[in-house]
Amino acid sequence: MNRTFLIARREYAAYAKTVGFWLSLLAFPLFAVIGGAVPILIRTSEPVRAVAVIEEGPAAVGLAGAVSDALRRESERQAERAREAAEKAKEATGGVAPPPNAAQGALASLGATRMRIVATPAEITAAAPGEAQTDAVRRFLDEETPKDRRLDAVVFLTRDAAGAPGARVWTARATDDTVEDFVRDALRAAHRRTVFEAAGIDGAVVEATEAFRPTVTAFSPKSASGGEVSFRDRLPQIMGLIGGFLLWSLIITGASILLNSVMEEKSNKILEVLLSSASATEILAGKVLGVALLTLTVLAAWGSIGAAGMIGFLPQYAGDVGDVLLNGGMLGWFVAFMVGGYMMYAVLFAAIGAFCETPRDAQTLMGPIMMVLVIPMITMQMALRTPDAPVIQIMSMIPFFTPFVMMARLPSEPPMIELIGSIAGMFAFALFMVWIAGRAFRAGALSDVKLSWKAFGAAIRGGGS
Repeated sequence: MNRTFLIARREYAAYAKTVGFWLSLLAFPLFAVIGGAVPILIRTSEPVRAVAVIEEGPAAVGLAGAVSDALRRESERQAERAREAAEKAKEATGGVAPPPNAAQGALASLGATRMRIVATPAEITAAAPGEAQTDAVRRFLDEETPKDRRLDAVVFLTRDAAGAPGARVWTARATDDTVEDFVRDALRAAHRRTVFEAAGIDGAVVEATEAFRPTVTAFSPKSASGGEVSFRDRLPQIMGLIGGFLLWSLIITGASILLNSVMEEKSNKILEVLLSSASATEILAGKVLGVALLTLTVLAAWGSIGAAGMIGFLPQYAGDVGDVLLNGGMLGWFVAFMVGGYMMYAVLFAAIGAFCETPRDAQTLMGPIMMVLVIPMITMQMALRTPDAPVIQIMSMIPFFTPFVMMARLPSEPPMIELIGSIAGMFAFALFMVWIAGRAFRAGALSDVKLSWKAFGAAIRGGGS
């Protein structure tokens, strides 16, 4: 047992003392934040486009006003959504408005209208229709034009012979279709209103109908209050999905570290030296334990960073998250799935590494295994919507998929018999994998046989004899 702990300590220190390990440890939360923040920052920092709107001919009279009205209504809708979001945040904190911060300010401005209508330059309105007008438009869209006079888009509004509205949209960037999409929607709404008015329906009625937003409140007997569904009731689903992805990342990362460690030590003949002073079983147990401690270090670091970020930026939800993890029992199930899943994959990857001396050798078996591991990534997202679908239930009972899929199903409160059955099946299969992988590891560590399905199967049957 002492030799097992010595190997575990050596395995842990070999990675924990490297700068690369700590950089990679911080990389996941860093990129997670960047992945969520960058789209928001891009959207909030997106410039407000200066747009000139021109009506072409008497038939187009009124279309510019329709576009302006559509822009005004859109601004009002977004302001209303911002107020509703603020009210919900206030309700979540017990009626106390949360203190403003940079993140909340960015979110508030996320839906702001990204265009404004400006006066049309005299050079464009005075130019004769055709090539002269086109040249004038090009000049105002050119990057060499001073910023205070430059336009982002010029919209020519017109009507066809049947009276249907249309537009020609000139933009400074060929790939920017923001103004084009907005004008299309605005003209569609204006045409709809015209058609309704022609049918004898008051335009004010049409506008009121379009602006109507019904208030829909969800209720459930399983909600925390026994009635209205709140964000607190939906939080377990979010955390279950996050927990499933976190388990997948931690387990596969730890198992991959173990694979590379065994493979490297075999190629450098270090494994042979270890076998002269410890048994194959002790080496395998020590390595699995050492990398498990390394994985726990990663989990503790990520958990600390997540807790600090939650308390610092979203304090109104920190208490609910803690309540779901501790009082809801999710943390206990997470630990159980973590232990069982790690045992299954760690010993399997270690056994594969014992037959390999180069990454190319490992690709023979690792390719199919990683293809199988993609399945729970897809299934977890489906489990969020339909956790009790027969396919999801079956997938959650397959030991290789249990840690990830059952974690995603957990917030839907699956029957206790399914939970206990899946846990029991997972640990029984994990012990079976330990027995099989132990035989394969012993055979691979003691021989120079190249990795293949035949050699791997023979090692399992013979145990290295």
